[in-house]
Amino acid sequence: MSTPMRPSAPAVSAGLDPRGEWSLLLLSAASGAADAFAFICVGQVFAGVMTGNLVLLGISAAGAGEHGVALRVITALVAYGIGVTCGAWMNERLRWPLPVMLLIEVVLLTAGAVLWALGPVASDGDRLGLLVLVAVAMGIQGRIRATPTNYFTGTLTALVGRAALQSWEHRDRWVAGRLIAVVVGAAMTALAVRLWPGAAAVPAALSAAGALLVEMLRRRPSGG
Repeated sequence: MSTPMRPSAPAVSAGLDPRGEWSLLLLSAASGAADAFAFICVGQVFAGVMTGNLVLLGISAAGAGEHGVALRVITALVAYGIGVTCGAWMNERLRWPLPVMLLIEVVLLTAGAVLWALGPVASDGDRLGLLVLVAVAMGIQGRIRATPTNYFTGTLTALVGRAALQSWEHRDRWVAGRLIAVVVGAAMTALAVRLWPGAAAVPAALSAAGALLVEMLRRRPSGG
């Protein structure tokens, strides 16, 4: 790299403008909302946090945990992998613009929100179908952005490490904001489950749609 920078500052994020950072915040909120929906409404499984799912799979293999969670975990893992594969092809092979790829994520999350809102999803098969939609969307999101927006252990580790070394950077406020956005997204879903259960999947879809709108505005030609 010709431009000197600290090793802890990722080159991929050095040129992001504030609108790009807002897009990352919204996608982080979508991630928290999607995982909260999957965990609360589908049942003890995550749509985007595959580390947690692997832990749940190990618990199930040992005969502990909720009945049937192993099938849901495996479904989430496979669906997430499909999303990652699609994201990789769209991004690296087909070279689709980011807004187009985000639109596909929004369509998947919206489809899940509509299906959930239409009525009770009682059968295991229906719940697995919802999980597939949301997990595929999270897999796409996880693959098409260089900055993580649906797994945050590394983000938290880097942020705390820089704080411990007193090497806090100007843009770390945005990094901390993404961590807060995950919590806010999950909280919005939990509140929806309590106050308006039929809208439980809406926060994830709306947050992703907001990110899509920001990315479209970023790419709109300027008037000059």
